[in-house]
Amino acid sequence: SLSLSLSVCVLMRFFSSPHLRSLVPNPSVLSSSSSPRFLPPICLGSTASPPGLSPGPFLGRSRPVCAGNPLPVEARLVPPSPSRFCSRGGRGGGAGMEIVEGSVARRFWIKSQKQALLAACTPFVVCLASGGLELETFRRYIAQDVHFLGAFAQAYEMAEDCADDDDAKAAISELRKSVLQELKMHNSIVQEWGVDVTKEITPNPATVKYTNFLLATAAGKVEGGKGPSKIATPFEKTKIAAYTVAAMTPCMRLYAFLGREIQKLLSPDENSHRFRKWIDNYSSENFEAAALQIEELLDRLSVSLTGEELEVIEKLYHQAFKLEIEFFCAQNVDQHTVVPLTRLHEPSKRRLVLFSDFDLTCTVVDSSAILAQIAILSAPKTDLADSNDPHARKSSADLRNSWDGLSNQYTEEHEQCIENILTTEEVKEFDYEGLCKALEQLSEFEKRANLRVCESGVLRGLNIDDIKLAGERLILQDGCRNFFQNIVTKREELNAEIHVLSYCWCGDLIRSAFSSGALDVLNIHSNEFSYEESISTGEIMKKMETPLDKIQTFTEILNSCSDCGEHFSIYIGDSVGDLLCLLEADIGIVIGSSASLRRVGSHYGVAFVPLFTGLVKKQRQVDEKDSIVWKRLSGVLYTVSSWAEVYAFILGL
Repeated sequence: SLSLSLSVCVLMRFFSSPHLRSLVPNPSVLSSSSSPRFLPPICLGSTASPPGLSPGPFLGRSRPVCAGNPLPVEARLVPPSPSRFCSRGGRGGGAGMEIVEGSVARRFWIKSQKQALLAACTPFVVCLASGGLELETFRRYIAQDVHFLGAFAQAYEMAEDCADDDDAKAAISELRKSVLQELKMHNSIVQEWGVDVTKEITPNPATVKYTNFLLATAAGKVEGGKGPSKIATPFEKTKIAAYTVAAMTPCMRLYAFLGREIQKLLSPDENSHRFRKWIDNYSSENFEAAALQIEELLDRLSVSLTGEELEVIEKLYHQAFKLEIEFFCAQNVDQHTVVPLTRLHEPSKRRLVLFSDFDLTCTVVDSSAILAQIAILSAPKTDLADSNDPHARKSSADLRNSWDGLSNQYTEEHEQCIENILTTEEVKEFDYEGLCKALEQLSEFEKRANLRVCESGVLRGLNIDDIKLAGERLILQDGCRNFFQNIVTKREELNAEIHVLSYCWCGDLIRSAFSSGALDVLNIHSNEFSYEESISTGEIMKKMETPLDKIQTFTEILNSCSDCGEHFSIYIGDSVGDLLCLLEADIGIVIGSSASLRRVGSHYGVAFVPLFTGLVKKQRQVDEKDSIVWKRLSGVLYTVSSWAEVYAFILGL
């Protein structure tokens, strides 16, 4: 009908609209909640307050929303207490210096935090943090950094000439003097080893690209987009100082971030760490003060800029951040490393088997809410239950009320189920058998909830074409599709296969979501709708309803792989329903970890470790020639904030 077509069009526009991201935040960055899976209600085709559809209770299946970030925002934005000496510009003593809420520097940094974690996942940074980085590799890095710092000091000088404010000139001058001081520090490190590497090593392409960008910006020539081009902004001389500072700020903030994150991993008495001087420098309070100083300067210089000029500032900031990461990636590390994982993988000897959950692991919105909303939008305005049509449906208003009732009941019973699981005494050591037994309660609960959905008739009358179209428009988490596409492209080279294990009621929705980009080769394991002439009957062919169903399918897949030789498994998930698979895999990666996942896991002795922390510990095992680095049922799961981290860890940047 015309009304149905219009409704579907509105629905499809919403699925491809940026409004979705603002209405349904990424669960990996939300704060913890005491209630299980509350995401903002979905409002299709509008940014106004959403109508009565409640998406939450079936959202993600046992997936309370909480801060899954291994590095909480507060910890990454609040500077540590000051100490030691500064470099890359700045003054000592950070008293009273902070980036105020709403500042451009703070906003740019918040947007770049996931990229900062990518830098941490590079082989160079992981090996440096472990203390096992070969000295020759570190010498080469210092040589490249000396080349870079020379350009950094030159850019400061050029920015000072352009600044039209005495305070700004003074601040830039002070930053430049401290860069020159840092160059002296680098020279002292080199002299300790008796080698002047600056005479032996020329700048590598990444260093040249970065320094050229910096100096071009300081000269008023802005590089942006996919290649060198002019950004449509007037380049008055007084604005060049602001552009230059924007291009230099990411370096300061990233080094302060890395220094602090590495320093956290050192024990108080770990004075023997080979690179302790480097770590102390960049984790110091004085260096944090320097980073804050340049960010404060960027804020001051940005006050009088137009909206268009602020866009230029942001482009320069993010371009510099990208070049900084490329700089770390370009540091050639010849030794054995745990990153990327494919370095240790031997395709000729074992198969790489990747598993992933779907709802809120791959997607921004849970599939249950999507299917319910398709049903509500395509339902008749009046109740046709008494008609002779075998597919007669409730009215849209009745369907909405039914869904709200199901949702509220699910929420209440789920919360009670989790509390019942946690009434037992908390264990002191990892107890897998106890966890399995506890999740039997959750499994029975999920079966009852699905039975109520089928009996309600909410899922009756959906057209398979509408479902597939919704799947094609479904927004996936940033980086998810790119990761899978690269695995698929290299699957023969890696000897890899990918399986998606999901509680989703309708496998057609998942297959449609992965129908483009050569991802139709993914193996989908989920429930399925029952259809009559392309119209859903409201029944679900139940293949994967519970945590026990997931682990059974997971085990069967690995057993079939064992017939062909050895295998290595990775599972990526985000909910209580994924716990058993996460633990049974050789590596379990939790993305956007939920409150219930952490509570239940921790209750049974599961440790949740930020990926970077885990990589450094594993690198130390590699450095010590430990033959078994990763092993299943260790009771340790690794947390990430984005698919970009997963990509960097497994495939490398």
